[in-house]
Amino acid sequence: MGSLNNKRVLLGITGGIAAYKCADLSRRLRDAGADVRVVMTEAAEAFVTPLTMQAVSGHPVHQYLLDPGTESAMGHIELARWADIILIAPASANFLAKLASGRADDLLSTLCSAASAPLAVAPAMNRQMWHNRATQDNLKTLQQRQVLILGPAEGAQACGEHGPGRMLEPVELVDAIRNCFASGVLDGLNVMVTAGPTWEAIDAVRGLSNRSSGKMGYAVAQAATEAGATVTLVSGPVKISSPDRVHTIDVTSALDMLDAVNQYIDTADIFIAVAAVSDYRVAHPATEKIKKTGDAITLELVENPDILAAVASRPQAPFTVGFAAETSNIETCAYEKLLQKNVDLIAANQVGDSDSGFDADYNSLLVIGRDYKTLLEKQYKTRLARKLITIIAEQYHAKNTTQDSRPQAR
Repeated sequence: MGSLNNKRVLLGITGGIAAYKCADLSRRLRDAGADVRVVMTEAAEAFVTPLTMQAVSGHPVHQYLLDPGTESAMGHIELARWADIILIAPASANFLAKLASGRADDLLSTLCSAASAPLAVAPAMNRQMWHNRATQDNLKTLQQRQVLILGPAEGAQACGEHGPGRMLEPVELVDAIRNCFASGVLDGLNVMVTAGPTWEAIDAVRGLSNRSSGKMGYAVAQAATEAGATVTLVSGPVKISSPDRVHTIDVTSALDMLDAVNQYIDTADIFIAVAAVSDYRVAHPATEKIKKTGDAITLELVENPDILAAVASRPQAPFTVGFAAETSNIETCAYEKLLQKNVDLIAANQVGDSDSGFDADYNSLLVIGRDYKTLLEKQYKTRLARKLITIIAEQYHAKNTTQDSRPQAR
């Protein structure tokens, strides 16, 4: 079962008596590790108050499409980009009809139209409304569009009737959302990921480093875990928590990182080098703080080992994936790196933008292989990492299937 740690769940509440369960649902999602934002339709406010949902979600509730306070910054688009998954619970018959017909006349339906994240709906309505031909046709349309239908359950209904139409219980919905993040494409495989910067000492207090936050590497490690892999993360100095169910090894310098990689690489099926390793280190770092004297000083720099190339050149090398942070000519530089280091894939991105790359929550990637190329457009690093892991899994399995089908020497 997948983890909801650091997942962004957009909870949409529509008009129906089952809306009273959403306070418990929001709390359970947060207890499972999710970050929850709530969007309510006007009808939903008749059953549960925005103040209640704000209290249990920990964030202001979004209600209106044409809100001057948020739409000046295209708030509905920002929310759509933010979500890792959208859960509509309860999903009324009216809202299912809106989704099926593509209407976007309120905030929630507009978000669903603008989002690329997976969409799940938990229907809740009277049994006759559930069986209505129009409702069933709408559900078939939504299923064809890959919308996940969760429920409904059968039982006693608020109207006094008995039958299908009850919204699934919050604990069941949380489990279903967890499962959305458990693809299984890396089941049984061992994956090693490097992440973050390295720190190369100049003296006892100063050093050479870079702006890498580790967010992308940590997101890749978490996504690989969700995909079923056993993950070892070798991390330079960062200020973020270790991903759930990941074996994390903290290191400081490039030489430390190389030692840790060499210690565990023999068991790795896939090696993903996300870390921004310093190309150079100081040849003779001072053991004490260098005092300012007013004179210029000269530092002798020597090259650090190339960890990615070293792994790729091993006799029984794992499937290797490198990252390339470039400021220009991204595709050309990435392809050259692919060939020079003899790796299977390169994931390249442009750095220098204020809202993507180093330090940022967003990123975009151009993923290149010898006979493969695809662009993953700018999005949250957590979502980007899951898409990248899907590509890595596909390419890994394709390579190993090809090798296994070759005639064996006798």
